[in-house]
Parts: sequence; structure tokens; C-alpha cells
Amino acid sequence: MKRRTTLAVPVPLMPRRRFVQGLAAGGVLFGLSPYARALGASSNQTSTGSAQILTGTEFNLEIGESPVNFTGSPRMATTVNGSLPAPTLRWREGDTVTIRVKNRLKETTSIHWHGIILPFEMDGVPGISFTGIAPGETFTYRFKVQQNGTYWYHSHSGMQEATGVYGAIIIDPAEADPIRADREYVVQLSDWTDEDPMRVLAKLKMQGDYYNYNQPTAVDFFRDVSDMGVKAAVDKRKMWNEMRMSPTDLADLSADVLTYLMNGTTPAGNWTGLFRPGERVRLRFINGAANTFYDVRIPGLDLTIVQADGINVEPVTVDEFRFGPGETYDVLVQPKDDAYTVYAQAMDRTGYARGTLATHAGLEAPVPSLDPVQWLDMADMMGAMGGGMAGMNHGATGHAPMGGMSHGSAMSHGAMAGMDHGSMAGAHHGGMQGMNHASMAAAGHGAMGAGAGSTEVRHARTEYGASTDMRVDMPRTNLDDPGIGLRNNGRRVLTLADLHTIGGPMDPRGAEREIELHLTGNMERYTWSFDGVEFGNSTPVHFRYGERVRVILHNDTMMTHPMHLHGMWSELEAPDGQFQARRHTIPVQPAQRISFLVTADALGRWAWHCHLMLHMDAGMFREVVVA
Repeated sequence: MKRRTTLAVPVPLMPRRRFVQGLAAGGVLFGLSPYARALGASSNQTSTGSAQILTGTEFNLEIGESPVNFTGSPRMATTVNGSLPAPTLRWREGDTVTIRVKNRLKETTSIHWHGIILPFEMDGVPGISFTGIAPGETFTYRFKVQQNGTYWYHSHSGMQEATGVYGAIIIDPAEADPIRADREYVVQLSDWTDEDPMRVLAKLKMQGDYYNYNQPTAVDFFRDVSDMGVKAAVDKRKMWNEMRMSPTDLADLSADVLTYLMNGTTPAGNWTGLFRPGERVRLRFINGAANTFYDVRIPGLDLTIVQADGINVEPVTVDEFRFGPGETYDVLVQPKDDAYTVYAQAMDRTGYARGTLATHAGLEAPVPSLDPVQWLDMADMMGAMGGGMAGMNHGATGHAPMGGMSHGSAMSHGAMAGMDHGSMAGAHHGGMQGMNHASMAAAGHGAMGAGAGSTEVRHARTEYGASTDMRVDMPRTNLDDPGIGLRNNGRRVLTLADLHTIGGPMDPRGAEREIELHLTGNMERYTWSFDGVEFGNSTPVHFRYGERVRVILHNDTMMTHPMHLHGMWSELEAPDGQFQARRHTIPVQPAQRISFLVTADALGRWAWHCHLMLHMDAGMFREVVVA
């Protein structure tokens, strides 16, 4: 494995436990320290915890700066109405809402209404749908509310979401809500860093695993020797070294730099929601994190999932669910004891957010230990061929291939079992020099009709370059995998296969054509892209107004990407082509190939990107034009 090098950047020393748990005060900085005053605070106090709820049809929001202290070091947050999270906005389906957003920052800002169906001019993405809100200016958003459920809003400018601009949206249905509950809470998860997010990105650009403190150690090696023997343990290390990858690259950022928050409260601050024993409590979970997948459970309680991304689903009862930035889940619980821990551990198992459901304030329940870190396995690297080692193309590494995946350049470095995947028809399309699938929307694949999507892997010519360090030739298409760290953990874990939207698809038509895009990246260079093309060098994806399009997303990376298409619903398909669930954000696991149908019923310019903020900023972003 490559060694960690020391960057010539001063890093403040902070005990790791401080980052994991935070301050018991919960993050509010009362009064201004000299440090905060030097930063030019526009508010003397930041409100954290359960956000203020604003109702009606007219709203006034001000984006400014105010001080927080989550770790023992005061910092400035970017806040809405002096609150972190931002105020919860409660709307009613069918109403027309007006939101006036005043910018009190020294830089341009914006608000994107995540998952809300609206005219593209109101979508709030600078450079795509509008120019942004300049310092001192007010922008008025006005649109009719056409849906109900749990959603959220956040800044789409710079790194402002990471520094505090995010809040919940609750939309009450026009008719009676079929989900019955005695009380409800918004549970908004997020992450915070004391460092300048742009400085964090700069460190990752210099060393992609800078914050990964779960690198394999000598202790791990000897444990493997005990479990599998010397030769197998050595071969395991040799394989990862040859690929120049880490089996523990589960997240870009860890508790080394992040504090995990629940409703703007640190684990030590212990956000608390009260209940009476026997009540049905609705928990509206929102992942408003910039960079963290959370695994959520409440030990001692069944979680009945009733809504995903704001859309009602057939109820399914689980012990645990994973969700990434941008996703929302509504959960029903019926607590009977005095206290329960709401536990949300980061996917890389370096830290957690937590709160408590209790019969009265001040109670706590035991907090679980972090689960052990699991290594990525061959299924995460090679997809459907993960059980074997035959046929992987290592590109420029000069090592024997291993099945179903190619690395680096399009060169074939010899064969295993006589196979050269560089010329293998139907598997590895390195020779398709004239085809760029980044713009396949213009060409399409003709009338597709009903049924499942294409299974033939089509790598774009642009994937063969320095921006891509991995290509999966035989991806897996299953939706019943809970993901790394959750497999066979003894708990019932939600999967995409468990989700079934009530009422079926919005549009009964089959796909008229198909678009295939690959999620690509290079961890050493820390670049992220579609089809090996970063946003600055890309061209828009074009949808014809009114058409029904099948979109295939093929993950050629080792990380899970929560993919968010603005302005239109993504109707997830099962591998056999059957409708599964309506989503606005779909997580795509490593070496996985998923498909969904889109009805292009929203004219204008839209954003399409990974909702891991650093991935989006580093290039995994595309414009979609519907005309």
C-alpha cells in the first residue's frame, strides 16, 4: 500500500474523540469570541437543535454568517435566519409559495429545492437555471406545490451546503394523509468540518486517501494469516497493491475531519425527541450531509419504512437502513420503554451521529459501539465476476489480469485462461473508438419498448484516459445488496429491492430510447466524472420534450454515488424491467449497473450530479437539456 505522506499544510491538532462526539453544548457559541469577531459575524448566536418551523405561503429567508462551536474551536457557519439547520418550511400541496431569499454574504448564494417539481428557472442552480443571488440582493422564488411528503433545501453555491445552508421541507397532502402518526419529528443528519472545505478538497487532490485512517495494518495481516493462511494473506495484499487501491476506501472524509450532526447537534449534545409510550411516531429522516452515507437504526425498535424520497411506499419493516446525501426516508416507530438511541454511524465506521427518543428530557439509552470496518470485496471491484479472478485487465500496471474489470489504459496485459478482454466481443469495448456515450442521448438506441434495459456494457472512448482508473466489464445488476459493511450483519437491512412505490409508475409507456452513462473517477488524482469527462469539458445530455427515456448508470468506481437528477422523477427498474420505486436520488454501489425511466416533461436546463459534494465539485456533474 502506498504510504501516507505529510502535506506541507498546518493541520490543527484535535483529539479524535472530540470529532466523534463533539461538545456536550451541542454546537451553539453564545457570544462572539475574538476569533469569531475577526471573521465578521453577522449574528451573535446560532440556533441549533430542532429548527424553527415556518408555515404558510409567504417566506422570508436570509443567508448570512453566524458562529458555532462543535469541537472546542469556534468557527463561522453559513446559516439561514441564523439557524443550523435552516428553518423547516411547511407547505401544503396545491398552494403557490413565495420565498424571498436575501443574501447577506460577501459571495453569491442560492437555494435549491431538492426533489421539488417546479419550473427550471426556480430550481436554484447557478450557471444552469439562474445566475445566483449576488451579495446584498434578494431573489424571489415562486411556484405551485405539486406534491407532498418529506423533502429538503440547500445551497447550490460553492461549499455553502457543507458550512450550514440546509433545511427540511414538509409538504402536507391536499387530502387526508394516509400515514397516521401521533407525533412526528424531522431528523436531519449532516456533517461538519472545522476546516475550510476548499482546503479539504485541495488535500484530497494531493492525496486521495488523506483522511482514510482505516488503511490495512500489520495487525490486519496477521489476522488474515490466522484466518486464511500465509499464502492467501500475502496474495490478498499483493492484489490490492498491484491495483494501487485501498480496500478501505469507503469514504473520502472520516471522523478525523468531520463531526457528525443530528439536527445540528453533536453526539455529546444528544438531540432528544419526546414521546408517550405506545404512540406512533413518524421520523422524517433527511440526509443533508455533504459527504457522509449514514447507516441508521434504533436498537430495540422496528423501523417501518413508509416513504422514500417523499413518495409513499408499501410499508416494509427493517432494523436498519443506509442512505446517502440527498435521500430521505419516513419511518414509523412505536416506542414503549423510556428511552431509545437513534444511532446513525458513518459508512466508514469512524464516527456517528446520535440522538434519543425519550419519555422526558435528560434520559439516555445505551449507545452502540461502531461496527467493525469491512473491506471491499471482489463483487465491489468486479461486479458479476467477483467470485473469480479470471480476466481483469490492469492496463499499465503490467500485472496479470483479474476478471471483469480493467484498470488504467485500454491495453491488455496478457491473458488468464487464454482471454484478452481488450478484444473480447460484447464484454470490453476498448476498441469502440468512434463512440462517445457521454453524448448518447443525441443518438439513442432506437425504440426500446417495454422490458429490461440493455445488459451489454458500452465503455465510452473517453473512459480510456488519466481521469479513469477502473472500468467494470461485467457489472452486477442486483438491487438486494445492502452494501459494504451491512452484509450478513445479523440485522434486517433495507435494500432498493424492498422499495415499492404505491400506485405504480407515473407513465405507463416503455422506453423510447436508452442512454448509458458511466460513473468514473481516479482516486489517486481525485477526479470524478461521467464517462471519464469532468463537467468543465462535458456537453449537455439532451432529452426530447415528452419522451420516455431509459437511463442506465454504470458505476466504474469503488465508491457508492447518490445520483440526483433535478426536475424530473427517476423511476427505478428491477433487473427484469419491472417498475420498482420513484426516486429523486438513487445510490449506485461499486461495480453496479442500474436503470430507471424518465419522462422528459420538464422543459429547460437541469443539473444531474453525484450528491457527495466533493465528487460534484471535482467533476461528477452534468447538464441536462429538455427541449
